[in-house]
Amino acid sequence: MKLKPKSPTIFHFWYLIFVCNVVLEASNNGDIGFRLEEKGHHVKRSDFPPEFIFGAGSSAYQVEGAYLEDMKSLSNWDVFCHSIGCGENEENGDIADCHYHLFLKDIEIMHSLGLKAYRFSISWARILPRGRFGEVNTAGIMFYDKIIDNLILKGIEPFVTIHHYDFPQELEDRYGSWLNPEMQEDFVHLADICFKYFGDRVKYWTTINEPNLFTDLAYRWGIYPPSRCSEFFGNCRTGNSDVEPLIVMHNLVLAHGKAANLYRQKYKVKQAGLVGIVVNCPTFIPLTNSELDIEAVKRAVLDPLIYGEYPVEMVKYLGSDLPSFSIKEKNIVNNSLDFIGINHYSAIYTKDCTNSTCSPIANRPIQGFFDTVAERDGVLIGEPTGVEDTYVFPQGMEEIVNQIKFRYKNKPMFITENGYSSPDLQEKRVNVILNDVKRVKFHLEYLEFLAKSIREGADVRGYFVWSLMDNYEWMSGYNVKFGLYYVDRETQTRTPKLSARWYKSFLKKNTTDLVNIKSYI
Repeated sequence: MKLKPKSPTIFHFWYLIFVCNVVLEASNNGDIGFRLEEKGHHVKRSDFPPEFIFGAGSSAYQVEGAYLEDMKSLSNWDVFCHSIGCGENEENGDIADCHYHLFLKDIEIMHSLGLKAYRFSISWARILPRGRFGEVNTAGIMFYDKIIDNLILKGIEPFVTIHHYDFPQELEDRYGSWLNPEMQEDFVHLADICFKYFGDRVKYWTTINEPNLFTDLAYRWGIYPPSRCSEFFGNCRTGNSDVEPLIVMHNLVLAHGKAANLYRQKYKVKQAGLVGIVVNCPTFIPLTNSELDIEAVKRAVLDPLIYGEYPVEMVKYLGSDLPSFSIKEKNIVNNSLDFIGINHYSAIYTKDCTNSTCSPIANRPIQGFFDTVAERDGVLIGEPTGVEDTYVFPQGMEEIVNQIKFRYKNKPMFITENGYSSPDLQEKRVNVILNDVKRVKFHLEYLEFLAKSIREGADVRGYFVWSLMDNYEWMSGYNVKFGLYYVDRETQTRTPKLSARWYKSFLKKNTTDLVNIKSYI
């Protein structure tokens, strides 16, 4: 999960690509929030296919720490947080959850829960400190070797993300990272190293985590490194929020396509793995039943990765600013996904701006000429969480899955992130943090709708709780907590929350009962 800019339009529909969109019919009375039935929640492990994978997730910068140990170089996030300070308390990931030293204990935790998979990412700066301009760091390779081997020893499937926001700072300094096509080649080199050293044991690969959100926050709003944006969008020293996101997204699309193509040509026959990508997929709901508002949520799709073409809506609004694919590039990108990873948390109302007055930011081609709001007729779309403009809206899970199912011919899917953070960010009492009733309720509700979509034929093959433990949540620092386990910042002690006990009971006992859990919710 990640922080969003402090703006009324921050969790905006990303008009480029990769953002999934869902059109729900607007309710005239505004009361479309999910309501619990009196009978409570009855979703069980047996409501999912026997081969369905349940797991939990993390990412390298958010948990590993050890930011300069064993020849690792400085990453873009290391430099960014050291220079400006990240989070309210100028926190960073230097230590994080000390997973670099405590990974064996963490794997024991996963095993005790009954997880069948663990989603984690590779630190680019740890295994290739200088990218393709230097040697492979054997210490970094050994670290991930040990993680993978010990996961498999415990019967836990490694589900590996190659790139989750962090990369060697040298690539930014040398040629401007994702603004330069050279970054495609560096990424393919990274992917090649990962496939070569780990592919004999890793069967599930995701190339890039949330390229849509990374592009939005780093190059449109300037909140993530390299902090590039222009007037109206943020306070950056340099950048162009109307053009640079298009260049970056184009390079990310091609980097994914080339890496997937490399795997199929060089490794797939022997290793028999699958390659996908992870996209941030909120549910967008028309603010009204007007055709204009409905059309406003139809402008973003995964088409380039499935069909090798940008959707016509993008071409219509962005024109010559939109980079084009050559014939060779189209062939590389076309059908480059074995599965789609869906990070889903929330929903938001969407308003058309082509025929109504909107803010200067919303009324732009890069925005797709739309705006977003959290309220309709004075009623919030859902219960607020600890992340700004993120609301509890369980039925959005079913809708987002069905949208992808129908548009992309039921391409295999994994829910690669779904989780809850409490809105009470200042609550420091450990006993309250551990008694995370609302997190249990959140997962039960979302899982009910996911099970329903699977019963109706959606090819969803796994569900990953975000996150295994409280970790460094980017610009939110350590205040925002998504974990099943509480981590003491001083001692690094991991303590199971009520949600961890529930997940264990759900997975191992095929029940939702946990000390009469329904009495809590």
